[in-house]
Amino acid sequence: MALDTGPAHGTEALARLAEEHVDHRFKGLPPDAYGLTVAELAGQRRNLFTDGFTTPVLALSAERLEHNLKLMETYSARHGLAFAPHGKTSMAPQLFQRQIEHGAWGITLAVPHQVRVARAFGVQRVFLANELVDAAALRWISSELDADPDFRFVCYADSVRGVALMDAALTEASASRPVDVVVELAAGEGARTGVRTEAECAAVADAVAGARTLRLAGVAGYEGEVPDADPEKVHAWLRRLVALAVDFDKAGRFEGLEEIVLSAGGSAWFDAVADVFAEVPALSVPVLKLLRSGAYVSHDDGHYRELTPFNRVPGEGALEPAFRLWSQVVSRPSPAQAFTNAGKRDAAYDLHLPFAQVVRRDGVERPATGIEVTGLSDQHAWLRTTAQADLEVGDWLGTGLSHPCTSFDKWQLIPVAEADGTVVDYIRTFF
Repeated sequence: MALDTGPAHGTEALARLAEEHVDHRFKGLPPDAYGLTVAELAGQRRNLFTDGFTTPVLALSAERLEHNLKLMETYSARHGLAFAPHGKTSMAPQLFQRQIEHGAWGITLAVPHQVRVARAFGVQRVFLANELVDAAALRWISSELDADPDFRFVCYADSVRGVALMDAALTEASASRPVDVVVELAAGEGARTGVRTEAECAAVADAVAGARTLRLAGVAGYEGEVPDADPEKVHAWLRRLVALAVDFDKAGRFEGLEEIVLSAGGSAWFDAVADVFAEVPALSVPVLKLLRSGAYVSHDDGHYRELTPFNRVPGEGALEPAFRLWSQVVSRPSPAQAFTNAGKRDAAYDLHLPFAQVVRRDGVERPATGIEVTGLSDQHAWLRTTAQADLEVGDWLGTGLSHPCTSFDKWQLIPVAEADGTVVDYIRTFF
């Protein structure tokens, strides 16, 4: 059964988030806010440090969030790219909406549940960066397409078997609108998903052409999986992807389309995507050059700070890390050791441990000199402290995080704070 998922419904659904009541589900929020609506709490403009928030608490910087949204909007426009940021990073419909307001073509997602979330909040264009073979999910997608002529959905195909499964499920569902698919070209042998050779890509495209319920819309892939990636290898693979689109077009595989979808772009090599997609020759119809980078929205203090393409092209700007996790020192058993009350339940740790940045005591903030996070238990951070560390039980420790995707997913309601600590909004996530 299709959801009520048009733009007007999406606006109403976003408004209803503000009507949700603050309660035990949302960690870090002031206990005396229990029973208030999110809108009422936001309207109080409480201070993160002095108005009852409890540790641990994750906050997003209002200023840095807006900076990152504007920067990627400008970057995409400058390079002639459409932008479908990967929504699995935040799974936050409020951020989806802000991304769309900042020029995004639509939202990229990875699995059917994420598409359901996006549709529940009115997202009209979805790029599913995965082959979809789940029959129940395909029936639902078909019902959404049939119910809403303005809904655009595109997904990967990377096997003849997958195409057959998709067609069977959609045929059984009596689908009236075909599902648009793009053939996924693998980033190389031993890479993640995708078709390994151009000959196999042609076989998948032939299978799509023979399926009544599917339509070949273009080609796509993910350059972040290029083995032993460096600029030369990534550029070479992207040129393979473009050549595949050109060959398919010459063979008449895109006949009847109004545009050809050509998509790539994670958060580490979008400069290479911009370079190579600028070289795309004129094809039989216009090309939708679709970039899918998602981590930019919050950026980070570790993995993506190291890998961001803006390190290679500093003249184009710089993303700013927007997350800070605040915890409190609860034990100082020796001069060389301390513990705070944030652990694996609260902080991303799959790529790097949190980075100690600042200490707050009595309203004064200073650098976290001589403090290093060396490990995480479920609810404790292990700190190594040197003689330079001025740290006491009760101090607040602000840490930066690495990997936005595993930072957002630990928090259901995230305060958005201005530089002085004033909380101006709350971001709801759906994982």
